[in-house]
Amino acid sequence: MAETKQSNAYWAANVRIILISLVIWFVCSFGLGILLRPALKGISVGGADLGFWFAQNGSIYVFLILIFAYARRMNKLDKEFGVEE
Repeated sequence: MAETKQSNAYWAANVRIILISLVIWFVCSFGLGILLRPALKGISVGGADLGFWFAQNGSIYVFLILIFAYARRMNKLDKEFGVEE
């Protein structure tokens, strides 16, 4: 019974981390790159407006950062629940 509660808590934390990561990536890629592009038009980054930069480069950078942040957080979570490799 205790193992089931611990397993459920582990997967709940894992799903929470995944959902937070997806929301961050969605906001950066779709929100800043598409929906808010007209509002970000006056801000220049590397010769292009910020909305275009997020659509072309920024969302990829955010995705890469999220990969490393997810791996780091999951390693901590694995140690907390005693399932590390």
